[in-house]
Amino acid sequence: MKNDQYWMAHALTLAKQAEQQGEVPVGAVIVRDGELLGEGWNQPISSHDPTAHAEIQALRNACNKVENYRLPESTLYVTLEPCIMCAGAIVHARIDRVVYATKEPKTGAVGSCFDIFNTQQLNHYVHCEHGILADESSELLRHFFQSRRQ
Repeated sequence: MKNDQYWMAHALTLAKQAEQQGEVPVGAVIVRDGELLGEGWNQPISSHDPTAHAEIQALRNACNKVENYRLPESTLYVTLEPCIMCAGAIVHARIDRVVYATKEPKTGAVGSCFDIFNTQQLNHYVHCEHGILADESSELLRHFFQSRRQ
């Protein structure tokens, strides 16, 4: 869609911020009607909080801004496929659409390992797309983990 590349580039900038802080480089933004509602980057290491993933940080930020725990008609852009925890939070927040850059074959919960968004038992459907700036996101992650192994 229109502006997907712009918002994913913003999420990628946040992922680089996470990397500079020694965190796995993942960034996320939440947008509604062209307005940035919230943003976040991975911070579980620095915050000593296993739930401080980029998506959760962006959800907290956006919900505080709009003073509501629901974010209907919004899109979440994230540089890596969400995990089970984040996918569940996205469903609970009633996000309409998720766009992620690159797949996560080990823990991805929206198509790779699990498919939370298409679980029939849930009462909310999230439209999901992927691939925008996938090469850039993959390279950032690859570089991060290579440097950690050295």
